[in-house]
Amino acid sequence: MPSLTGLPLQIIVALLAVAAFAATMWLWPRLGGNGWKAWLGRLGAFFGTQVVVLAALGLVANSYFGFYSTWSDLLGLDGAPGQVVDHQPGGKAIRVTGEQKMYSAQGPAKERSGKIEKIDIRGEASGLNSDAYVYLPPQYFQPEFAGSRFPMALVLSGYPGIPEKLISLLKYPETALKGIEAGQLPPTVLVMMRPTPAGVGNRDTECMDIPNGPQVETFFTTDLPKAMATDYRIYDKPEARAVMGDSTGGYCALKFALRKPDAYRSAVSLSGYYEAPSDPTTGDLFGGNADLKRENDLLWRLENRPAPPVSLLLATSLNEDNYQDTQKLVAAFKAPTQLSTITLSTGGHNFHTWTREIPPAMAWLGKRLTPPQPASRQA
Repeated sequence: MPSLTGLPLQIIVALLAVAAFAATMWLWPRLGGNGWKAWLGRLGAFFGTQVVVLAALGLVANSYFGFYSTWSDLLGLDGAPGQVVDHQPGGKAIRVTGEQKMYSAQGPAKERSGKIEKIDIRGEASGLNSDAYVYLPPQYFQPEFAGSRFPMALVLSGYPGIPEKLISLLKYPETALKGIEAGQLPPTVLVMMRPTPAGVGNRDTECMDIPNGPQVETFFTTDLPKAMATDYRIYDKPEARAVMGDSTGGYCALKFALRKPDAYRSAVSLSGYYEAPSDPTTGDLFGGNADLKRENDLLWRLENRPAPPVSLLLATSLNEDNYQDTQKLVAAFKAPTQLSTITLSTGGHNFHTWTREIPPAMAWLGKRLTPPQPASRQA
């Protein structure tokens, strides 16, 4: 079966839509008359054409926005519980499952443009696993950095987005490389993934440790940093780690920094919201625990919890739904938390807006991430 997000399926359905429209125009004169057969023929031709055209538009929109990544995802067949996999002590937490070259003005060589690896991450503390894409900058392969460990930025998509769009549409590796070449960003390893790990199914967990459910926050704040520092040359210090994302990913990024500052010291939210929703995609996240609900309300945390030593960047626009709530967060933060904003005059909850915010957000991160550290300075 062709890929749900692949170009071949979009082309096939688009051609079918054109053919259906042409056939309707050609057959319409023959479907004249007042008999029931003529009426059924006209209705069939009309609605058949509409269905195929809408299917073509839906496939293009799904591929662009990343609503569903597979047929089973679309049909709701990915809801099976995760399976327990026993591993031997000392086993690798990360398995590389594929790689692709980066292409830039410097050429495709990894020493010039870096490389993207597709990996599978096993979470020891959470029991969860998930796939991800890792961008390794060119310096990772250059002899003068052979003994160095690098800063890391976790990049999260929205829900139910797919991590491939972080590469193809939002162009995080390309933007990071340009920032590195311009001296605005230290050579940084990017870990790109969706906010819902595999094994959770289609549920929107809002990156929470759900009572009697998946421990997603533990996966991202404990398992992921440990796995990356073990299997890659990542500087294992919170000031060398950042997290950023759009929409749900933006909410998760801010929450990780505010709740677990020893995991991430910098966070960027692009069109993120500040309180976990409750809807059919989330189910009961809090198990009726009002305290847990408040703990995941970011405005409440800023107003009622001690301020952590983290840096936050909130990106919004004057006509976005989160604009007013963003102003409340700006008014509520206090030292030692540092808070910055990007406010566009126009923009919305979409990829076009985020591509305008990512370059300055990367430059902002560049002033906060610890640069690559030689082995002699990693104590």
